[in-house]
Amino acid sequence: MRRRILLQGFLIIMLGLLSQPVLAQSGIIKIIVGYPPGATSDALARVIADAMSKRLDQTVIVENKAGAGGMIGNQAVKTAIPDGTTLLMTPVATMSIFPHSYADRIGYDPFKDFAPVAHLSNFQVGLGVGNQVPAKNLKEYVAWVKANPETNGFYGSAAAGSLPHFFGVMFAKSAGITLQHVPYRGTAPSMQALAAGEIAALSTVAADIQSLVDANKARLLAVAGENRSPKFPSVPTFREQGYDLVATPWYGLFTTAGTPPATVQRLSKAAIEVIQDAEMHKRLLAMGVEPTGYGPEKLAAIMKEDYERWGPPIRESGFKPE
Repeated sequence: MRRRILLQGFLIIMLGLLSQPVLAQSGIIKIIVGYPPGATSDALARVIADAMSKRLDQTVIVENKAGAGGMIGNQAVKTAIPDGTTLLMTPVATMSIFPHSYADRIGYDPFKDFAPVAHLSNFQVGLGVGNQVPAKNLKEYVAWVKANPETNGFYGSAAAGSLPHFFGVMFAKSAGITLQHVPYRGTAPSMQALAAGEIAALSTVAADIQSLVDANKARLLAVAGENRSPKFPSVPTFREQGYDLVATPWYGLFTTAGTPPATVQRLSKAAIEVIQDAEMHKRLLAMGVEPTGYGPEKLAAIMKEDYERWGPPIRESGFKPE
């Protein structure tokens, strides 16, 4: 009798140990996006989810948990069951920028609470202006701001404490002008404000401003990459226009810390294969993002490098969250 009880106990333990990997390979996978539908981050997540579902032979869906500049999405993944069925698709901001700008308010530790899965793409940050601004390039924009800084020196971003916010701060310092930051609650409101003339300029994900540029409601004056954006080949970089400013923001895929390594590798392999597919590569370039497809180790290294890089300018800006 005792032997039978011990055997039953052993089987229960083994079933428990096996349950997480089995669930990870059979249940629905959710990719959490901390932003509302319509932004580049959401569009990228949906394209990746659809392609990963085919490679994993599992249903992969996108769930938007918008709010607090993306931090709500991170918090949801932090507390998820670590079985590989909950992923986070996020830009660099929530992982390498917010720990400086919001410190202990973010409610998670990007290095301890998440397991890197795959570096999906880089993207360009740019400076766009509304139609009321006569400038056709950065030199003309700087001159226009200097002529009347109290009226002309307002620029917006989709979130206070974000990379576009601080890139605007760095540009103002480099150009020797005074710019007043106007934060908005998301991409859509910031775009509407630019189109309506509420702000003169917007520091933003370059791909997000595409619709306004196409509708002749805004112009993109510069992008912040090492090279020009494939999406905007006629738009020069900040460096080309005399400002030694470069930013290489990215989108990455993460899961909850404690997820079994084999499960993380399975998800990483699927995501990287999706990114490296030739047709997908073309599709992502058309969306305005620059595909990469790096594994967990390189994503972790890039995240740390950006964390260390952005700390000093954020502190120098004097930014204090409300």
